[in-house]
Amino acid sequence: MSLPGPVLETPRLILRPPVADDLEGFVALLADPESARFIGGVQPRTMAWRALCVMAGAWALQGAAMFSVLEKATGAWVGRVGPWHPDGWPGTEIGWGLRREYWGRGYATEASAATLDWAFEHLGWTDVIHCIVPENTPSKQVALRLGSSLRGPGRMPPPFDTLSVEVWGQSREAWRARRNPRVG
Repeated sequence: MSLPGPVLETPRLILRPPVADDLEGFVALLADPESARFIGGVQPRTMAWRALCVMAGAWALQGAAMFSVLEKATGAWVGRVGPWHPDGWPGTEIGWGLRREYWGRGYATEASAATLDWAFEHLGWTDVIHCIVPENTPSKQVALRLGSSLRGPGRMPPPFDTLSVEVWGQSREAWRARRNPRVG
């Protein structure tokens, strides 16, 4: 099977565009009240299928979307992480959503760092944001570990326009300086 985008590897993870076999992972992510809490809430299987198709479609139409994240040691589907920029979005986002059983292992930070490198290098993005619900303390911690800072409140497009979010972010230059402090 030919994938519509690259395969990225980190020390513990494989990131690749989603495929049909990822459906059960999407279902598990969106069926769990805790893991789905800040990414739209619990969704039935039919909506998980749509979410998978949206990511696959974004890869086909935009050349980028969130990657499916797999644990190298087990091959398990961990979650989805990566570039996200739907119409009307407040900026070029690197987002993450992991199944609860993989929380606390540093996977969100590890996968997000790899996708930040890729988005800045291959997509030519000059800035990245993370839209985070104010109560989502763990995601704020990931943003901080990535070097992002709070920029202020953000406004999402419909149907999410009533959702309160904070926009965290950083420039490509800040990311590169942090990744390679000898440059500059």
